[in-house]
Amino acid sequence: MAAGVTEPLYTREILRLAASLGEPALLARIDGEAERRSATCGSRVSVAVRLDDGKVSAVSQRVEACAFGQASAALMVAGAVGCGAAEIRAALAGVEHWLKGDDAAAASWPGLTVLDPARSRIGRHGAILLPFQALLGAIESSLK
Repeated sequence: MAAGVTEPLYTREILRLAASLGEPALLARIDGEAERRSATCGSRVSVAVRLDDGKVSAVSQRVEACAFGQASAALMVAGAVGCGAAEIRAALAGVEHWLKGDDAAAASWPGLTVLDPARSRIGRHGAILLPFQALLGAIESSLK
C-alpha cells in the first residue's frame, strides 16, 4: 500500500478551515473575475477581486469542492490581500511543487502544510490548486 494512504483523509484542522468559509463577500467594486473547474473531481471555484495598484485589496469567492478544496480556498483568501499576479503565479507554482513532494516549497504559501494528507492523494490535487488558479485568473482578467 502507498505511503500515507492509511492516514486519515481529513484532519481536524482541514475540517476547521473548510468550515471557516463563509458566503461570498460583497465587493464594492469588482475589477476581475474567474471561475475554474477541476476535470478530475468536478470541484469549482469562482473568484472576484478588487485591485488597487495591481494588488489584491479584496476577494470574494464561491467554492463548491471537497474539504481539501475548501480548506485550500480558506488558506488562499487569508493570504491574498497585497499580492499581485507575479506573487500568485509564484505561489501557484510553489503549491504544485509541494504537492509533488518538494517539502521546501511549503514556504510558498502560509499554512500549506495543513493540507499534507492530500499530497499522497493525487486525485485531490486539482481541488487544492483551484483557488489559486481562480485567483490568478481573476487578477489577469483585470489586465485585459
